[in-house]
Amino acid sequence: MNKPLLLGLLCLPVFAADELTTFFDNQLKSAENDVVALASAMPADKYDFAPTQGNFTGVRTFATQVKHIATIMYMLSAANLGVKPPVDLGTGDNGPDNLKTKDQILGYLKGAFEFTHKSIATIDSKNQLEKVKGPFGRDMMRVQAASMPAWHSFDHYGQMVVYARMNGVVPHAPAAAKK
Repeated sequence: MNKPLLLGLLCLPVFAADELTTFFDNQLKSAENDVVALASAMPADKYDFAPTQGNFTGVRTFATQVKHIATIMYMLSAANLGVKPPVDLGTGDNGPDNLKTKDQILGYLKGAFEFTHKSIATIDSKNQLEKVKGPFGRDMMRVQAASMPAWHSFDHYGQMVVYARMNGVVPHAPAAAKK
């Protein structure tokens, strides 16, 4: 075997992605595909929609659902990385009040997914149990900061689907496809 080939084979494990990182990143990609597609499909004039019939008093609007998902991702990822979030998160956990348009909110959401992918890329089987200062007043393990963005996104995605269907938007359908 020639030396360059042998050297290349010896270096392969260094470049291989950690299976744990791949697992969490794939979960995030799944959430990203569904959440971004639905947020894109909802018409801009329906972003302020919130149900009013039944027990829906005080629920988040569609726009606030999207901003909330993004804000929590920014908070968790910043905690995992030990840095300040790269954007203004506003106060609370519903995102900045100055984000009003669909395009602004989608940009905020897409930026959150991008930042979260970077955060997850730093987690591996060796550091997954390290404690970080969590955004919710208690320490958490890095693996928790990696797992929460996907399940939390899907929790709110379910609510967003209800809002979308109430406005004739079918998830995963082009924005023009209305029931």
